[in-house]
Amino acid sequence: MEKAFLRLVAADGPIGASLLGIFPLITMFLVTSIATLRERTSGTLERLLAMPLGKGDMVLGHALAFGGLAAVQASLAAGLAVWVLDLGFAGSPWLLLVVALLDALLGTALGLFVSAFASREFQAVQFLPAVIFPQLLLCGLVAPRDSMQPVLEAISDVLPMSYAVNGMSQVLDHEEVTGYLLRDVAVVGGSAVPVLALGAVTLRRRTA
Repeated sequence: MEKAFLRLVAADGPIGASLLGIFPLITMFLVTSIATLRERTSGTLERLLAMPLGKGDMVLGHALAFGGLAAVQASLAAGLAVWVLDLGFAGSPWLLLVVALLDALLGTALGLFVSAFASREFQAVQFLPAVIFPQLLLCGLVAPRDSMQPVLEAISDVLPMSYAVNGMSQVLDHEEVTGYLLRDVAVVGGSAVPVLALGAVTLRRRTA
């Protein structure tokens, strides 16, 4: 599946750059939500919560572990797209990697959060349409955001994936670091912080 996706990335420059930012988010969302749900349902999380650790420490530990996996995944995807499949862009490949990595970390945070609301793995996957699909439809990949109805455009302005796609477009079109790119990076990275905080709130024991 990843090879097919990367060939699609290389097939069209503007769409390819956008997809390269979206793909790490979706992948890490699925990996993190399912893996964390297994910990909840198998009793592993229950035993961890019995240790003298705060909820914030637990969430931070999970975020670091899955963040390491996100870094590897985003690096492989960006490296293959740029150096193997010849994705063309004006900016630095390292900037492309930074945006892809931040998007993967946001997917990790979302996966940690939604795992609290599922009782089995299939339910965790079912959160994908609710959490990811609206962002896909409104991020500018399907249609330019400035051509949307005002209400839809206003909604897209508060969705972090919109800034991930725009950040990739900035790297694609500009050799230098633009103010819009800095804004997009700050929004995507900053969005993961409150989501992780919400994930800490959902960490609770299932038994008294």
